[in-house]
Amino acid sequence: MVAKSTAQLYLDLGVAKSHSRPHTSNDNRYSESNFRTLKYRPGMPDQLGSLQHARQVVRELVDWYNDTHYHASLALLHPADVHYGRSPAIIAARQRVLDAAHLRHPERFVRGQPTQKAPPAAAWINPPPMDPIASEVQGPLDGGAAQ
Repeated sequence: MVAKSTAQLYLDLGVAKSHSRPHTSNDNRYSESNFRTLKYRPGMPDQLGSLQHARQVVRELVDWYNDTHYHASLALLHPADVHYGRSPAIIAARQRVLDAAHLRHPERFVRGQPTQKAPPAAAWINPPPMDPIASEVQGPLDGGAAQ
């Protein structure tokens, strides 16, 4: 008798191979991006002296990340601007500046009229199912997005 490898057994049983682990932060690109941004921010202490110090440092970092830091994936907006619905006004103001610059010096814009990018309409770690009936049919083990 020759034993199968575990990988071959899984294939025979229809179990898909995945390197993704549920509920693990390093599989969450948003959390990882946030962590790296905060970890390498100037002024981040090497060590935290106490629980109160940790809370103070994290509060300052979270406030900076949400209210001051411009995010490339959000069209260089602050998360607070997007969350509180201020982004349409900011994008419109930026577009007016681009339009005025284009009118004054169209020769500088070799690709034509510039347009201000907008943030994505939605960003999901685990998107909700598109079809409510499909989500009822699929259970927690067989349903969901294989990523």
